[in-house]
Amino acid sequence: MFFKSHPKELNPIKVPRFEEKAGFYTTKQRSKTMSKIRGKNSIPELLLRRALWAENIRFRIHRNDLPGRPDLVIDKYKLAVFVDGDFWHGYQWENRKPKTNHAFWIPKIERNIQRDQFANESLSNLGYTVMRFWEHEVKQNLKACVNQVMLYVEAAKVLRIPLNE
Repeated sequence: MFFKSHPKELNPIKVPRFEEKAGFYTTKQRSKTMSKIRGKNSIPELLLRRALWAENIRFRIHRNDLPGRPDLVIDKYKLAVFVDGDFWHGYQWENRKPKTNHAFWIPKIERNIQRDQFANESLSNLGYTVMRFWEHEVKQNLKACVNQVMLYVEAAKVLRIPLNE
């Protein structure tokens, strides 16, 4: 399978390696807990996928050939959907910065935020509309998230988005 190459980011934030020789120490329990965190098929993502599928909205998941590898892609309407974890993607970042291991976590989360912005711009340049939902939004108000996607799809049907030029 042939994958298109995408433009590279300029000046990405450098994140230090989280290892003892870099001055970071962790307990066995913390290491075990962190190893269980996954980047795809999270509970909020699965909730949104099931709800959209139940509404007969068909999509592809984790498209490697698109910048940022969106959680859901509806190609027919050029819609890319991300479900972002509150901690990992910096929800209310200025108020919720980690209180420990600043040297690691602050560059790590800020790099994730920078990468999200780059993915949004790259997808927009490819003609996609990008929707991002926070994990707490999906958990607390799944209907609103599903409704937002459905409204876009309905509008796209009427307006024939994307315009094939």
